[in-house]
Amino acid sequence: MDKTRVSQQNQEEEQILNVLRVRAWNAFQGQKNVKEALQIAIKAAKKRKEPIEHILLYGPPGLGKTTLAHLVAKEMGSHIKITAGPALERSGDIAAILTNLEENDILFIDEIHRLNKVVEETLYPAMEDYALDIVVGKGPSARTLRLNLPRFTIIGATTRSGLLSSPLRDRFGVVHRLNYYGEPELERIITTAAETLKIAIHEGSAKELARRARGTPRIALKLLKRVRDFAQVKGSGSIDQNALDQAFEVLEVDARGLDKNDREYLLTILNKFSGGPVGIETLASSLSEDIGTIEDVVEPYLMQIGFVKRTSRGRVAVASAYKHFNMPFRKEMQERML
Repeated sequence: MDKTRVSQQNQEEEQILNVLRVRAWNAFQGQKNVKEALQIAIKAAKKRKEPIEHILLYGPPGLGKTTLAHLVAKEMGSHIKITAGPALERSGDIAAILTNLEENDILFIDEIHRLNKVVEETLYPAMEDYALDIVVGKGPSARTLRLNLPRFTIIGATTRSGLLSSPLRDRFGVVHRLNYYGEPELERIITTAAETLKIAIHEGSAKELARRARGTPRIALKLLKRVRDFAQVKGSGSIDQNALDQAFEVLEVDARGLDKNDREYLLTILNKFSGGPVGIETLASSLSEDIGTIEDVVEPYLMQIGFVKRTSRGRVAVASAYKHFNMPFRKEMQERML
């Protein structure tokens, strides 16, 4: 899966979630510390009658970075403009957006780690001095023209903060990591979304969906919408155990929330490489998968639940992964990981 395909999938997922996106702080579940810190920053900025500092939100995909950006804009009473790092190919692209911003506007840049280097350097004076440096002319007669910009805020979102350059990262005054959600929080998200979609859901069904949602609201909502289809077409019209069983069988989602790609990744390590260690390049080649997709989409949850371990020698499947597939795990395997 190449980066273009991943980006297209992300856009489709955002469209799916738009109708279910929360519109108020009290409706946003989870991320308690991040919410509290952002609310304090917002209140302080409003008290000083200044735009809020530039904000960087990072963490695995689907945890609410875009939703938080919308909530910040709403609370600040600001307009929000949305773009993505890969869409900004030239300095003129970002210049066109910046010069059309108004006072206290918010510019949300998704996948900010994929900004072109030239675009990134154009942002430096814009973020620090609210100014845009434009080079006029060529060769010895070239000169720099500085345009003043209205005071605005950039909210950047990334799944890979380590790929941000230090100069760009240092220009964000507010930096927060979003973490995976607990099952009770996901259950409340699912129940609320079911009410919005006007579909009845049994309490046990909401718990089962939360258990298989991999700690991620986006996945929980996607599963809810797919199970709703089965409930309405093949079931009783409400989300019950029968609808869940049918949907999970077709979607190939197991009891731990692992999908076909996750199982293929784990079984490749277990069967082809005897549990590891195996390098990411070799693993990507064996799976015919993009390295970035493995690192950003597949591995984070598997590491979170303790199925995979990164070592200096490569990826290793740990005891819990063997147990999940009912495969024997010998003590010498554990010693080989160290």
